Amino acid sequence: MTLKRKRDSDAGSSCSSLKGFRVSSNEMESRRSAVRAWGNQTLQNADPDIFSIMEKEKQRQFKGIELIASENFVCKAVMEALGSHLTNKYSEGMPGARYYGGNQYIDEIETLCRERALAAFGLDSESWGVNVQPYSCTSANFAVYTGLLLPGDRIMGLDTPSGGNTSHGCYLPNGRKVSGASIFFESLPYKVNPQTGYVDYDKLEERALDFRPKILICGGSSYPREWDYARFRQIADKCGAECVSPFEYCDVVTSTTHKSLRGPRGGIIFYRKGQKPKKRGMLLSQGDCSDRYDFEEKINFAVFPALQGGPHNNHIAALAIALKQVATPEFKTYMQQVKKNAQALASALLRRNCKLVTGGTDNHMLLWDLRNFGLTGMLLLTMMLLLDLTAKSCTPAMTSRGCLEADFEMMAEYLLRAVQIASSVQREHGKLPKSFLKGLENNKEIVELRTRVENFALQFAMPGFD
Repeated sequence: MTLKRKRDSDAGSSCSSLKGFRVSSNEMESRRSAVRAWGNQTLQNADPDIFSIMEKEKQRQFKGIELIASENFVCKAVMEALGSHLTNKYSEGMPGARYYGGNQYIDEIETLCRERALAAFGLDSESWGVNVQPYSCTSANFAVYTGLLLPGDRIMGLDTPSGGNTSHGCYLPNGRKVSGASIFFESLPYKVNPQTGYVDYDKLEERALDFRPKILICGGSSYPREWDYARFRQIADKCGAECVSPFEYCDVVTSTTHKSLRGPRGGIIFYRKGQKPKKRGMLLSQGDCSDRYDFEEKINFAVFPALQGGPHNNHIAALAIALKQVATPEFKTYMQQVKKNAQALASALLRRNCKLVTGGTDNHMLLWDLRNFGLTGMLLLTMMLLLDLTAKSCTPAMTSRGCLEADFEMMAEYLLRAVQIASSVQREHGKLPKSFLKGLENNKEIVELRTRVENFALQFAMPGFD
């Protein structure tokens, strides 16, 4: 288009003024229309390539059996919030103390989310606070370390090969530091007993008293048994550490928000507030500020501005929706069904002479020991992708689709058949990944099993999909 400098002689013509330039009304409307047209296109029209790939992923989820511990299916309301206009707003800071204006409604959403987080776990706001801004649980964990420790301070968590999370500290066998927790802090793992698969609490206490960590982490990514939180509290008190564990015994609790919680992908941090409890041998003065927990300011500052920028408001709204559901009797029933399904899957595999780490499960996870089949987990997972089976032996996602105990009995049959096929392919073609993959090509048994898996999965509705 042509822009002309404004002249006095043009003062009477039909036009609009923009910083010394004049544009005809028709041209202005044309520009506005062009922007509106671009901004209001559907995904399918705006980017058919991405739309096509997303549709393929939707079908993969629908046709497959999902047994990965870190995945679940959100409800439609959560999905709507994630794809909402809230993503447009920037809101660095905390409610009531933002760095940008126009956050009055964002403040309402985040405040409601925090209230619901405390209510969902029965926590008193006088004794507990919560930060709902972390982008992930790894971010949440690192914010706790950053807020409560100095660089080089010591932390202690479950060893990654034993089922711990890398954000608790992780080294490779060659000594390379994998996670930020190990790079910026000094980490030492505790382990499970190699014979039983249970956490060895006696060894843990022995190592903790020798290592003297500032933070003792109770939790993991793939540990199928309940944690002895009271024992962790005792060990933490003995070695002077904080015990990161469920609420009755802990000082700080972090969690993902998207796994068994069924919320959006992210993290959350709970921390104690108010007066510290009296301990034997100590007389605390009610007016002494040093006898009060000081986590709130340190952790909030660590989340922002130390580690993150503005929170994702669409995520926080979606989390508020999920937390409202968590507080309902229906969600309690759902979680009870998750555990029933885990027990059913474990029992079905044990009846088929499969070996489970610790012999079973107390929660939503189970670990299958494949060594008696001569298989590695990675080779089996590679083959299972061809079967529309994605698994690390976890039950919440398929429970979200409506599966009950009998359905998990059927899944056990598919899992065992997959192992048998993989074992046969490995015997014939060897363990090397390239040779193993070649053996999978045009395998009629895989095609047959994939058809059975897909026909089974298609019986169950996908939450959030029309």
